[in-house]
Amino acid sequence: MPLGQPNLFGLRQYDNQTSFFNGQTIFSPGVGYGLVFGYGVIFALLTIIITVLDGKYGGTKYDSEEFNTAGRSIKTGLVAVDVVSHWAWVSDLLQSSNEAFQYGVSGSFWYTASAAVQILLFGIVAIEVKRRAPKAHTVLELVRRRWGHAANFVFLYLCYLNNIITCATLFLGAGNVLVAATGMDMYAALILIPVSVVTYTVIGGLKATFTSSYLHTVIIYVTLNLFVFKVYASDSFPIGSIRRVWENLGTYARAAPVPGSNKGGSYMTMFSRGGLEFGIVSTISSFGNVWADQSYWQSAIAAKPKAAFQAYILGGLLWIPIPLALATSLGLATVALDLPVSETEANQGLISVAAAQYVLGKGGVILILSIVFMAATSSGSAEFIAMSSLFTYDVYKAYLRPQATGRELLIVSRIAVVLLGIGMGAFSCFIYKVNVDVNFLFLVVGLLISSSVPPLSFMLIWPAMPKNAAIFGALGGQICAVIAWIAHAKIVYHELSISDSLQELGPTMDGAIVAVATSFIICTVWTIIAPDTTGSYNRFKEIELVEGTEEKSAEKFVMDQSMRRASIIAVVLSAILLFVWPLLTLPAGVFSEGYFALWVLISMIWAMIATLICTFLPLIESRDIIIKVIKSLLGRRQ
Repeated sequence: MPLGQPNLFGLRQYDNQTSFFNGQTIFSPGVGYGLVFGYGVIFALLTIIITVLDGKYGGTKYDSEEFNTAGRSIKTGLVAVDVVSHWAWVSDLLQSSNEAFQYGVSGSFWYTASAAVQILLFGIVAIEVKRRAPKAHTVLELVRRRWGHAANFVFLYLCYLNNIITCATLFLGAGNVLVAATGMDMYAALILIPVSVVTYTVIGGLKATFTSSYLHTVIIYVTLNLFVFKVYASDSFPIGSIRRVWENLGTYARAAPVPGSNKGGSYMTMFSRGGLEFGIVSTISSFGNVWADQSYWQSAIAAKPKAAFQAYILGGLLWIPIPLALATSLGLATVALDLPVSETEANQGLISVAAAQYVLGKGGVILILSIVFMAATSSGSAEFIAMSSLFTYDVYKAYLRPQATGRELLIVSRIAVVLLGIGMGAFSCFIYKVNVDVNFLFLVVGLLISSSVPPLSFMLIWPAMPKNAAIFGALGGQICAVIAWIAHAKIVYHELSISDSLQELGPTMDGAIVAVATSFIICTVWTIIAPDTTGSYNRFKEIELVEGTEEKSAEKFVMDQSMRRASIIAVVLSAILLFVWPLLTLPAGVFSEGYFALWVLISMIWAMIATLICTFLPLIESRDIIIKVIKSLLGRRQ
């Protein structure tokens, strides 16, 4: 029902309310500070312990190569979990539920599908990196080797722009929830969260990121399953079963239908213009988020050759149930309970918090705060390592100290992590001060960086593409995107407002489409007219290790066959997600109880399977080291 009306399902405590939280926090500020400090200390100590054990029993030598590439020895399971953790942003835990709250099952589906295909398709990029540049450290090393210094600076700008906006989105999203739930100072949250990330990242480098990713992801999955079962298989009246949720969603849609978007105003249909428009914006934006983010290239570089492709396919499939199941449970539960969440509270990401408080009380809110904090710190750690690597190899070693030793690069990398953590905390405070919200950053980042996708893709697969095509494609696409975005907002809404017209779906969708299309056209036409004949495509093998040795040839596999297999699997899975699945739902129209039950069960089962794989596969792969540690500890006791 509209806010301020009696609750539809007899929850008298919410009658005539215009806000769920009414400006009141659930906990005292001490809980917020304790959570940030507590988790920060715990993960720092765990990282130190695991780093020491890995060095002693795993034979790991923590030099610059290990710090920035994890020795290129990470196996499939841990890389897959790391990919899940990188892509499990705060928005996946909060914004996905907001989309379900607005558009129903269509919102949860399009949020998920639009951001999963990039991980699946990046598996093709991952295997190409292992084929063509087995000793690379960063994506910009590839750019510089192929297209020179001018291109290096252009893509350095785009990569850093992407990383900076991503960090701000992570920290602001987590800060909003912490502040709303505990009342802790926002500026303190925006400083303390990145500081906690720096603490363990600077100790263990990329491998610490993998370790924290595993721990964070397992906790997120366990919490996710708890919420799903509480909403659909418990005594949480007036929900607690699939039938009750289905009935309540139907009742709510009749009283307050989705305005001008969904078929019949229902929350249980894939006929949703708003959901589809969001899916288009998110799909294009997410390609830019992944392709222009060194952290994904870094995970590919860190993987064993045979694990590179497998890990991204597996990681994409494992990531899907996080937003899908969480939005299908907490997002739809907010509607099915008729909770009086205001627009302001929804924009702050409090949909999940409101539903969690109802189904599990204050304990549910603590769980949400915990997984939000973990999503912010795990993804933030990957971003800090990514930006540190770009500075270390593509600025410091490339231009300031070409003769730098491995020890010197290790020191520089660690200093860069610390400075970046402080800098991102300060930048997030500035963004908050000037009233730029998370929703604006989430929608706008795509049109700003998606122009990098065509040239970075062609860099590995099109020998004829010259450097000027890459440079002008990336910059030209961005400029045209900004023009299209502003023009659409001005023409349609007659004003330019960061809080309103500039973050509407129409202008941002146009900008994102123009970014990719313009870049693609420039790159393609320029290459056809003036192809590269200098042989730059073969320069990737010139990249040298700073320390250590290259992997043994026995560890490699038949790359050509793997490349074909990777391409087929990634494209087929992506087509299923973006086209086959949604098309198959259309004949159902508004979901019947049976069809809705099937939808919910798919998300529940997928979440349980993903939990088991993410929890146990990395442990099975690391069993030799784990057994050594256990035997050593038992031997000492005896």
